[in-house]
Amino acid sequence: MSDSFDVIVIGGGPAGYPAAIRAGQNKLSVACIDEWKNHDGTTAFGGTCLNAGCIPSKALLESSELYHRAKHEFAQHGIKIGDVKLDLAQMQKRRAAIVKTMTNGIASLLKAAGAVGMQGHGRLLPGNNVQVTAPDGSQKTLQAKHVVLASGSTPIRLSAAPHDGKFIVDSWNALEFDAVPRRLGVIGAGVIGLELGSVWSRLGSEVTILEALPDLLPMVDQTIAREAQRHFKKQGLDIKLGAKVTRAAVSGSAVDVVYSNAQGEHALQVDKLIVAVGRRPFTQDLLAEGTGVELDARGFIQVDEHCRTAAANVWAVGDVVRGPMLAHKGKEEGIMVADLIAGRYGEVNYKVIPSVIYTAPEIAWVGLTEEQVKASGRPYKVGSFPFAASGRARAMEAAQGMAKLVAATDDDEILGVHIVGPMAGELIAEAVLAMEYSASTEDLQRTIHAHPTLSEAVHEAALAADKRAIDAINR
Repeated sequence: MSDSFDVIVIGGGPAGYPAAIRAGQNKLSVACIDEWKNHDGTTAFGGTCLNAGCIPSKALLESSELYHRAKHEFAQHGIKIGDVKLDLAQMQKRRAAIVKTMTNGIASLLKAAGAVGMQGHGRLLPGNNVQVTAPDGSQKTLQAKHVVLASGSTPIRLSAAPHDGKFIVDSWNALEFDAVPRRLGVIGAGVIGLELGSVWSRLGSEVTILEALPDLLPMVDQTIAREAQRHFKKQGLDIKLGAKVTRAAVSGSAVDVVYSNAQGEHALQVDKLIVAVGRRPFTQDLLAEGTGVELDARGFIQVDEHCRTAAANVWAVGDVVRGPMLAHKGKEEGIMVADLIAGRYGEVNYKVIPSVIYTAPEIAWVGLTEEQVKASGRPYKVGSFPFAASGRARAMEAAQGMAKLVAATDDDEILGVHIVGPMAGELIAEAVLAMEYSASTEDLQRTIHAHPTLSEAVHEAALAADKRAIDAINR
């Protein structure tokens, strides 16, 4: 194997492996170096997303939702199945099998594209050299015309709640519990905290979520956030806002948590405590002295709009650079960079990146919130449609939430679409495509949507923006 490549990608997660695959498709010689190691010592491509994030969490969310529906909803459909029992070991076995299938698939995709996959730690040296430290400790140096840094991110630790991996855990640990905690505490009511809280609540835990901020999901359109909060409360999630954890310590087989809010200091005892307060860029031992790559005050690698760093022919993509820490954002950045390296056209439209929270109901959005549009001073109009008026949602026993559209009044451009309800993560794709083409509200209004489908909610929300909804009262 050659020690010289056109492109070397450091990191095999959702930003790195697509960059390597596209470079291979562009007939460039490419190597992808990844150091992920599972708790059992095995290595795998796919990064946090496939191994300890997006994929395993969705597997558990799906399983726990089915369990919850079997216990509480099937009877309404006329399906009587008696006493439903949880087999958590089988549920976890299924999760692990899905992860293994997906990560093995990445290795196959790299090989098919002509990319060389390497396990080990990659470190950028001056002159576009890359030092690779293999799992056995052996080292070698590779040379590349271009280097793509895609080292990802890692969970933020809290000094007030020291991680031990058993009682005070991070999101990865929380996906691998071998028993359902009777009392579960979660620090952080963001995407990860809400998803993990939902999983274990549905499986029987008493879940308390402590959020330091005064509002739930401040990055989400607040009409949608309030609607979601109402449903989370119905489900039994105890979300305490404005609650700052001051200390947490293991006491026997439990965790004693102390938090403060406007009413003073409070104590809470739980069996497990998940710390889910966000993630930070992972750059540990990534850059040697003299590479020319610069970090900002928060530890992100500084890049331009095309993900070029300050060093010639060194690029950075994914969670390690600015922007939302989303797998699909990183994927598009990796593809863009690989195309630019090959002399092709590449661009990422950062204004139209969808976000999804996979709770039940799901939450999804793209573009500007109503609050952001209002603050901008641009005249706007709003249309919304409740899933309670959707025949398909009613048939699914999932008539919670709404679809909401925000558009400009001057030229009718769609500025943002926000959904809380069934399959919101799938429904938002229509809005993303519409906004990518700078569609107007009228464009959506004149697009025929099949009946009965959930997507009609987006159609009706567009109609409602001009008070022309058919299946809801216009206000």
